[in-house]
Amino acid sequence: MIGEKLKFMKITKTSLNMKKTFTTLVFSLATGLFVCLAGFSTAQTTMDEFLGKWNNSKQFTIDVLNKMPDSGMNYKTDPGAMSFKEQIHHIGNAIVGISQGFLGGPDPGFTIDVETASKAELADYVGKAYDYGAMVMKSLTPEQAGEMMEVFGSNVSKRQVMALLMDHSTHHRGSAIAYLRANGVEPPAFVGF
Repeated sequence: MIGEKLKFMKITKTSLNMKKTFTTLVFSLATGLFVCLAGFSTAQTTMDEFLGKWNNSKQFTIDVLNKMPDSGMNYKTDPGAMSFKEQIHHIGNAIVGISQGFLGGPDPGFTIDVETASKAELADYVGKAYDYGAMVMKSLTPEQAGEMMEVFGSNVSKRQVMALLMDHSTHHRGSAIAYLRANGVEPPAFVGF
């Protein structure tokens, strides 16, 4: 009789453990699904949000440029590196070239000779490049922004190309900020939004 009660208690305990394990598993899966769905609903940036950040990037880039004294415009960290002026020019040039070549933008109608450009002319060029990129991006319909294409060996959407432009600008502006610091210049404060 005691053996049967122990056997019954063992079965009951096993059943309770299985039920508890099943409940925990279902709860965990439901929580994970909720978190994933919440992430999907908030992970995407609207075009207006992106362009707001884009305009901040424009101003921050111009602020970084304006902080460098004229004497540091040709500064390089190493002979094979781009100069400060070339870093800033490269940001604008990439925005124009990629917006035109991969996002379908028209002829921008402006250029600059980086070798002879003054700081003011370079600031004007970078501002125009950012404005041109914004104009091209705004002209894309949601369907066009989702179109897939090969870019630098990867199959990506035009939205991903837009993100690439932001990342590229951040990368080279970061180098330019390091150049400021190497010249004893305090960079402008970061603007996140």
